[in-house]
Amino acid sequence: MRFFSRKLIKPEDLNAHGTLFGGSVLAWVDEEAAIYVICQLGKGNIATKFMSEIDFVSSAKLGDIIEIGMETVSLGKTSITVKCEVRHKFTRKPIIRIDKIVFVHLDEDGRPKPHGIKKPVNR
Repeated sequence: MRFFSRKLIKPEDLNAHGTLFGGSVLAWVDEEAAIYVICQLGKGNIATKFMSEIDFVSSAKLGDIIEIGMETVSLGKTSITVKCEVRHKFTRKPIIRIDKIVFVHLDEDGRPKPHGIKKPVNR
């Protein structure tokens, strides 16, 4: 798994209990996964199709630095599947794990379109 982005946990990222708000981390994951997939395919016009169970393993608090990792799991004709882990930067303790995030390559009308990629380019 390759870790690309880092985030500093700020007050606006916290929930009522003073820990990392799940909605914030999921928005970051979706954005990071989309960027990763666009780089893997070498083309844009993709959409998130599916996200499997999200395993909230631990949390983060104000001032913590987290990092988001992605790895390609498989390529379909029109899709690409990745997995994700968010962890503390320094302790490497996992915060969340998602085994399957599926993106679909779309045509100009928003319909699935073959991406023509046989192997991820790992950009």
